[in-house]
Amino acid sequence: MKKNILITTGGSGGHVIPATIFYEHLLKKTSIIISTDKRGLKYLDKTTSQFEIIDTPKLNNIFLLPLNVLIILFLTIKSFFLLKNKKINKIISTGGYMSLPIILAAKLSKLKIYLFEPNQVLGRANKFFLKSCEKIFCYTDHIKNFPHDLKNKMIIINPLVREDIYKIKNSFTINDKFTFLIVGGSQGASIFDINLKNSIVNISKKIPIKIIQQTYEKNISSLSNFYSKNNIENKIFSFDLNFIDNIQQADLCITRAGASTLAELSVTNTPFIAVPLPSSKDNHQIENANFYKNNDCCWIIEQKNFEDEIEDFLRSILTNKKDYLKKKENLKKLNYQNTWINVNQKILKIINEN
Repeated sequence: MKKNILITTGGSGGHVIPATIFYEHLLKKTSIIISTDKRGLKYLDKTTSQFEIIDTPKLNNIFLLPLNVLIILFLTIKSFFLLKNKKINKIISTGGYMSLPIILAAKLSKLKIYLFEPNQVLGRANKFFLKSCEKIFCYTDHIKNFPHDLKNKMIIINPLVREDIYKIKNSFTINDKFTFLIVGGSQGASIFDINLKNSIVNISKKIPIKIIQQTYEKNISSLSNFYSKNNIENKIFSFDLNFIDNIQQADLCITRAGASTLAELSVTNTPFIAVPLPSSKDNHQIENANFYKNNDCCWIIEQKNFEDEIEDFLRSILTNKKDYLKKKENLKKLNYQNTWINVNQKILKIINEN
């Protein structure tokens, strides 16, 4: 009998994009609904996804705490009837506080709950619900802060990327214009807008360069005009559902260290410079980047050193391709057995268990 599954997610691309990938993996074998908050809607293809809005408030404001607790209680009741009316059998959560009402309702309904932890540090929401879950999908069994007595719940899978990503494993060919992809994550990164463009201009005086850069919506025109005035070919964007096209054109990426972005760069054998967000919870971005650095697949620059180091860093990579090509080869080795079919079979096997 076909199972009815609800995937709960929301907020950032780091939560929603993995939810959409689970959706792709399970769609042919199950009936699926995605629940998200209003922020998460922009990451969904609304023409193909079935979704419900559960707009969960944060609990970090002490003055609004009583009101927000009441809202979460109301949303939990709403979620309870949603699960009942849609005859949901199982829940998958991609983490974050926005999943709280759905998971609480699932516990009340005694449904099986599956968690997802893409980071190298256990997220706080996942830690809170770990004892209640059936299994937790992870990329490694060496996750910081993971309780030793619950490691039997881990299911290790290859990093989740969209099916189309597997079709563009980059070759060793470098573009006529060395193409930088600059990614600040789903929320953008002002450090890349402010502290990188002048270095790019300086380098472009000796080496032909093309820039593909993600920024805040309000910065698109000014950043594009800046590069154009300095005779640098560019494509500046905010969020792009067709992000695959940008990766396909890139020789090197400068990026934050969100798990989803690093997974896509890794699978496509695109070397990258990671600049972990220092304010990320429990330093999970630093740990994400270190995983790839320890496999000699990337470079890392701390944010505090970014402005001082990035220009010399890029010059070194561009003038000595040996290290660059080595990292492409190491990424290829790291993803040797990472295929859509392998990941799909593992997810289906776990979800279809009684």
